[in-house]
Amino acid sequence: MGGQALVLGGGGVAGIAWTTGLLAGLAGHGQDLTGADLLVGTSAGSVVAAQVASGRPLDELYACQADPARQTPEIPAEIDFEKFAADFGGAVTGATDPADVRRAVGKLALAAETVSEADRRAVIEARLPVHEWPAQRLVIVAVDAETGEPRRFDRESGVPLVDAVAASCAVPGVWPPVTIDGRQYVDGGVRSAENADYATGATRVTVVSPLGVDAPLPMEKPLLEVLEDLRAAGAKVTLITPDEPSQAAIGENPLDPATRTPAAEAGRAQGAALTLSWS
Repeated sequence: MGGQALVLGGGGVAGIAWTTGLLAGLAGHGQDLTGADLLVGTSAGSVVAAQVASGRPLDELYACQADPARQTPEIPAEIDFEKFAADFGGAVTGATDPADVRRAVGKLALAAETVSEADRRAVIEARLPVHEWPAQRLVIVAVDAETGEPRRFDRESGVPLVDAVAASCAVPGVWPPVTIDGRQYVDGGVRSAENADYATGATRVTVVSPLGVDAPLPMEKPLLEVLEDLRAAGAKVTLITPDEPSQAAIGENPLDPATRTPAAEAGRAQGAALTLSWS
């Protein structure tokens, strides 16, 4: 494959805002990553990947996160995180391998009471400035709720872009699974918050991880090990995670729409201060 890959990980609406701010800050200081040959987006990262591939200027995308008057409507997610963690722990008890874990989480998602698919799809539709797949190579990751198998959606999949992004953003137990071709899909973060291994074959890989290396869900393989695998395959790799001000701005509930402005501003400041290098 060769070329450059930009991998954007999950992290709720705060992650969307922070990643957008980060990319805008980097671009403003001569380090624009958005022209990568491959974009890999998971959950929040699928939103940002679709947005930057739309051709809209980064400054405009940033303004839509930082300016409350331009922010799209969101459905507030009120979460009891202790119960959320307990439910997940109970769901995966006895799981013997990563696929078994994904099936258990999918079962939890299918049983959860949430808003309707239509209401949630309207939110995703409003987030995306363009609803057609871009010419730029874009891969969006989701997981089949029943089988636990990951699926990579792209322009050749025949699946509408809005549906692919909605599936990748379907946080189990919070948002409804998304029905595509008779199958129901949940958040690609059930496999990995970044799915950075899907950039294997690129010669330079940038991974942006709003959740950092200590992901809240059990992953198929720890992120740092995946990055070493990419290096072993011949790639130069860099990882960007939130700095302390960005962590504070993202806060304890990255699904809270109120985090968007502070997270976007913190991301832009972090991006403006970064000097990227790959190794």
